Amino acid sequence: MAREICLRQLAVRPRTRAELATALARRGISEETATQVLDRYDEVGIIDDAAFARAWVTSRHAGRGLARRALANELRQRGVDGDTANEALDELDDTTEAETARALVERKLRTARGEPDAVFRRLVGMLARKGYPPGVAIRAVKDALAAQSAEAAEFAEHIDPDALTTPDP
Repeated sequence: MAREICLRQLAVRPRTRAELATALARRGISEETATQVLDRYDEVGIIDDAAFARAWVTSRHAGRGLARRALANELRQRGVDGDTANEALDELDDTTEAETARALVERKLRTARGEPDAVFRRLVGMLARKGYPPGVAIRAVKDALAAQSAEAAEFAEHIDPDALTTPDP
């Protein structure tokens, strides 16, 4: 029964060991039986949290444009331990993260309407919700605005990303 539950769960999408353990517990499978089945699946490679984390980071960063902070939170929610999550997140460097932020902003900027300051706030907010640090978000929006139009470039010229991200004394 426990094996069938795990295989049905894995048929839908890859799962972490913690997700499978939760599914087994919900179905009333004893902890001892669950541990035996999960240990065996670990041995033969059916479940592999490190591979899951790497695939999750690659997929969610490319597909949704999520930053390391948001991805770390998602991995934690799925029961991936901190060290395994950090290893997967190390594959995402600062340059890649900044490039992705800029691409997201440029895509949204094509359809953005309104005053430059309102557009700026909306775009920085969008990046913040995707887990980007304030400095990265502000720089990406500032650079994209500067490249968009003369009016937006003038507004962007007056933005000091460092002043906006430094905490008040």
